[in-house]
Amino acid sequence: MKAIVDEDTCTGCGLCAETCPEVFEMEDDVAKVLGDTVPADAEESCQEAAEGCPVEAISIED
Repeated sequence: MKAIVDEDTCTGCGLCAETCPEVFEMEDDVAKVLGDTVPADAEESCQEAAEGCPVEAISIED
């Protein structure tokens, strides 16, 4: 599983980093993905972060 943040769409609310800090971090008011793949134990919270993004800036690939 891989998470992708559309940095042009991201508003920097920080919800993803709060929901899934194992995968997302905030850098200069834009969300960034940590690493190339989502750790297996963080897949559920990563999906929750993507679904909770208010501007739908996060996509998930299998």
